[in-house]
Amino acid sequence: MLDPGFRHPDAWFDRILQDAGCSRRVVAHCHTVRKIALSFCDRAGIADRDLVNAGALLHDIGRGVTHSLSHGQAGAAHCRELGFPEEVARIVERHIGAGLTADESTLLRLLPRTCVPETMEEKIVAGADNLAKGTQEITITGRLESAGSLNRKVKRRIYRLWLETEQFRRS
Repeated sequence: MLDPGFRHPDAWFDRILQDAGCSRRVVAHCHTVRKIALSFCDRAGIADRDLVNAGALLHDIGRGVTHSLSHGQAGAAHCRELGFPEEVARIVERHIGAGLTADESTLLRLLPRTCVPETMEEKIVAGADNLAKGTQEITITGRLESAGSLNRKVKRRIYRLWLETEQFRRS
């Protein structure tokens, strides 16, 4: 599906998202997340820029099926069906907030698997998604304030992810 460098024009990714049922709003949001995510990759050597690009553009592909929290797992399954590399599918699967533990996934009636970002690429895309509301970039304070219904443990995990990745972001 992807060439070894994950390099394809934006229109190629847009078509995949549209074919998966994603609206123009979702596609535009994916581009915003990509822009934010790539700002973390400008520091040489911290992440695979092409993988971050592909993962950020596809992170919400599951929204073509559902707008619930299950869109991460649904999107990852769709990426696997399309033949994307497992690294891309894991970015899609692990981008929700700061991830979900297997127990949290089970409680939310999702597949009982750990969906907490582990690689730098997974963390960058999840963190970038936390800093995007639609097509607008927001602050971490704005994200945490809008996440009022989340428990403190989850909010702390989002904040720690932000702390870990923000040090690599260009000014």
